Amino acid sequence: MIRAGIIGGAGFTGGEMTRILLRHPECELAFVQSNSQAGKMISSTHTDLVGETDMKFVKETDYDVDCLFLCLAHGDSVKYVRNNNIPENTAIIDLSQDFRLKHINQPHNYVYGLPEAYREQIKSTKQLANPGCFATGIELAFLPLAANKLLSGNIHVTAVTGSTGAGQKLSDTVHFTWRSSNVSFYKIFEHQHQREIGQILGSLQPDWSDNVYFVPMRGNFTRGILTGLYTKCSLSIEEITDIYKNHYAGHPFTIVVDKEPDIKQIVNTNKCLVHLKKKDDILFVTTVIDNLIKGASGQAVQNMNLMFGLDETCGLYSKPVAF
Repeated sequence: MIRAGIIGGAGFTGGEMTRILLRHPECELAFVQSNSQAGKMISSTHTDLVGETDMKFVKETDYDVDCLFLCLAHGDSVKYVRNNNIPENTAIIDLSQDFRLKHINQPHNYVYGLPEAYREQIKSTKQLANPGCFATGIELAFLPLAANKLLSGNIHVTAVTGSTGAGQKLSDTVHFTWRSSNVSFYKIFEHQHQREIGQILGSLQPDWSDNVYFVPMRGNFTRGILTGLYTKCSLSIEEITDIYKNHYAGHPFTIVVDKEPDIKQIVNTNKCLVHLKKKDDILFVTTVIDNLIKGASGQAVQNMNLMFGLDETCGLYSKPVAF
């Protein structure tokens, strides 16, 4: 059994991590830490867990775990690792953006945790940076092209996310009265995941030197990401479909589908559904993921499974919310 602990367990990603690990057949959840909720029942914050656990949030930990999940705000994970004496043999999986980018002035050994691209590196690391939610949906849309050095020209992306993508803290744009019956663009061409996406593109196809134009949207729903990506491609739709299906054949959660997917198919699952369409020399790729699972906590547990030699699907099959 893997002993796991969660740092920062009161937010959306911490809640999803708690739910998954409580049901994981090869994992024991040792503690869930929270500064703001310490001493309170976990089920008082994550109310769907009423009757399923009598665990309480803790403030201090002893790090007697095999794997530590950091579900902290961006900027806090790097401080936490620096200021706490985490044993060298404890695996760290960080869900913030702190270790996703390689910095010349701040070098680190964290492996980027996209299993469909870096499965073998993930298996051999003790330090992992979990991808961002938008980044996951977008990267899985172009990954087979980049891996086969087939990208040419600019990439244009529009993606819409639910309100949980903004985190649990209240702000003007997550209130029900603002989100309901409302859709809006934000951070046009400037979203923080754009650098992350560019770094992956550069590692997979170094000779590609064009641009990613990313337009994110806020949706009037709670969870899920719908991504639409288009770029130039000279191959036929049959050739492209074969490339995508071959690339994802050994990856259980990413599935190329024949019909346009929708968000309800993947909510509450670790799946990514991919659909391809061709018009003249333009390829259009659709992906859908649950931003809190495949885009965060589910992918983190998938990575834990790989790091500890388990089947990567272990503890991650769940029913989508179809209706």
